[in-house]
Amino acid sequence: MLTKGKVQGGDTIKKNCSLTSVLIVVGLCGFFYVVGLWQRSGFGKGDRIAIGVIKRTECITLSDLMYDTPNNHNDGDHIKEYNYKPCDASFIDHTPCHRRSGESQERHCPAQQEKLKCLIPAPKGYSTPYQWPKNRGGTRFPQELDAYIDELSSVIPFHTGMIRTALDTECRVASFGAYMFKKNVITMSIGGHESQVQYAMERGVPAIIGVLATMKLPFPSGSFDMAHCSHCLIPWDTEDGMYMMEVDRVLRPGGYWILSGPPINWKNNYQEWQRSQLELEKEQRNIEDIAKLLCWEKKYEKGDIAIWRKRLNCSQQDTPPMAAAVCKSTHADHVWYKKMEKCVTPSPGPSRSWKPFPERLNAIPSRVSREYVEVYKEDSRLWKKHVNAYKRVNKIIDSGRYRNIMDMNAGLGSFAAALDSTKLWVMNVVPTISQKASLDVILERGLIGIYHDWCEAFSTYPRTYDLIHANGVFSLYKNVCSAEEMLLEMDRILRPEGAVILRDEENVLRKVQRIVRGMRWKTKMVDHEDGPLEQEKLLFAVKQYWVEGDTNITTT
Repeated sequence: MLTKGKVQGGDTIKKNCSLTSVLIVVGLCGFFYVVGLWQRSGFGKGDRIAIGVIKRTECITLSDLMYDTPNNHNDGDHIKEYNYKPCDASFIDHTPCHRRSGESQERHCPAQQEKLKCLIPAPKGYSTPYQWPKNRGGTRFPQELDAYIDELSSVIPFHTGMIRTALDTECRVASFGAYMFKKNVITMSIGGHESQVQYAMERGVPAIIGVLATMKLPFPSGSFDMAHCSHCLIPWDTEDGMYMMEVDRVLRPGGYWILSGPPINWKNNYQEWQRSQLELEKEQRNIEDIAKLLCWEKKYEKGDIAIWRKRLNCSQQDTPPMAAAVCKSTHADHVWYKKMEKCVTPSPGPSRSWKPFPERLNAIPSRVSREYVEVYKEDSRLWKKHVNAYKRVNKIIDSGRYRNIMDMNAGLGSFAAALDSTKLWVMNVVPTISQKASLDVILERGLIGIYHDWCEAFSTYPRTYDLIHANGVFSLYKNVCSAEEMLLEMDRILRPEGAVILRDEENVLRKVQRIVRGMRWKTKMVDHEDGPLEQEKLLFAVKQYWVEGDTNITTT
């Protein structure tokens, strides 16, 4: 039902419809023309994003979107102006929550008073990486890697579509994840060093900074189809099998665990590894025993490769008499900053009902309860509509220009599902303060994602995402942490000439718009696709190209 005020507003719009339509087209064309001039002026590098948008955008196709102009809106912050200076060049590689402190490589974020309030610069000469799949390379032995994956394929049924999501621990430069795309498998790679993640992301491969140490991995239970470790140096047989138990927690029933390198094939490699035969033999025997405790069935061992499969159902005869203790936690997916446990997490349910990919992308996930099926269907329908509206504004969204995409408040993953393309992938982030922990549904759909608290920095290197999408995330965190801090973090992880799409309440976006104008972003506020009477608006933005030492970039 419309309120009286909205009806009056609608009458005004109707009376001025003709004039407004003209202003919309003129204003939009002018906006992209100015951006094009800016790109041609020499500031922009990479692949000239704004020129690409101009060439692919016919202004007349946008006449159904009402472009808003600033009015005297009073949201309590209309006087303050924002103007952020570049950080010192020493912060080019800044990863706030992964500053190495002693021997600890786990997350340890700075205190509030230590957080930077400046913009992380790009290094001189920075340019956008090659488009996928040209940037897949990065390994000196691509033929060997293809042969390695083909050997895995002889045991693991990639061709069926049932193995879609993988977790690669201690990924080095994520070559495994890069080449698994050929099998239509998307891999979440974990690198212990910032430079590993930088290299992986510049190749267009999903990766986060992290280690398997004392904290639980930021993923729900029973969600990955496969886990992989190649020469990863994780002491699997120590801590009473705790690290293998953590892999078991995130691995779905029927999922596979691949271990290649030490101690597998120790008889032939012990001299090269410079370790004693006795030590390596004991290590492999311990791993075999832990696998039995976890009800994993060994499917293959040849050369340096061993493969286990987590049983769909674990009967008493499948486990040794001294089975591992069962975890007592009633909230198995409350994993943010939670310590690993030396126990087995019960599976959330059988995964026999999971569909093969790509069918499972839009099928009803088994973890969506019956009363929420219609909610799920409506969410999928709505995001197809939203994404179509986005494409009318930015026609190069699925062109390959944006490879690494982040959704800061992913919900059920329907934005990523609507955007699905082999040219891109989406990091679906489920905020830890969300009312519903929906990441298990996202992973079941064959997408990847992670839990995260946006009051802290994300576990990635600077300049690693091409496009960031955020639906209602600033309203969600309104009374939790400041929009300014969140936007500075977005600027850190967004590439120069990267794009942003924000969807939120108008008063929230107006404040956001003022902040990012002081961060060297070009912005435009757009009405909701259902019309100007909707309180929800859209904010499109492009981060300007600039590098350390630049002083001639305006902030208006």
